[in-house]
Amino acid sequence: MKIMLASVLMLLLTPALAQDVPQLDLPRTTLKAGMHLIQTQVASTPQQRAVGLMHRVDMPTNEGMLFVFEQPAVQCFWMKNTLLPLTAAFVQDDGTVVNLADMQPRSLDSHCSAKPVRYVLEMHQGWFAKRGIQKGFKLSGSPFASR
Repeated sequence: MKIMLASVLMLLLTPALAQDVPQLDLPRTTLKAGMHLIQTQVASTPQQRAVGLMHRVDMPTNEGMLFVFEQPAVQCFWMKNTLLPLTAAFVQDDGTVVNLADMQPRSLDSHCSAKPVRYVLEMHQGWFAKRGIQKGFKLSGSPFASR
């Protein structure tokens, strides 16, 4: 009975414990923003999207995370347990940036897409601005090619 109870507790606690460390083993893809290459980790499952970039203390300059959802919807993000200041680009199926939101570390403030999207690309805060990328800019790469 004790072994069964311990097994059930481990199953229940595993997702919570997994959120205390950065996820580093996600699939990767390369996106293009004009002449700039972006190396992204792809978070496409509910668990991967829930953890996102939480607990990261650093990230390479041209790296980010692409959140992929099953269908377009208004997507909202917050920064609980996220240590890096980030900018979220809310992106349509064809790669067009709908809007951008600067997000502060460890904040519970909600940042939402201006209209339904399937993709959200998180990069270091200021990455998009330094490259002149704003609403209406079109990203390219394999996630957007088949739509």
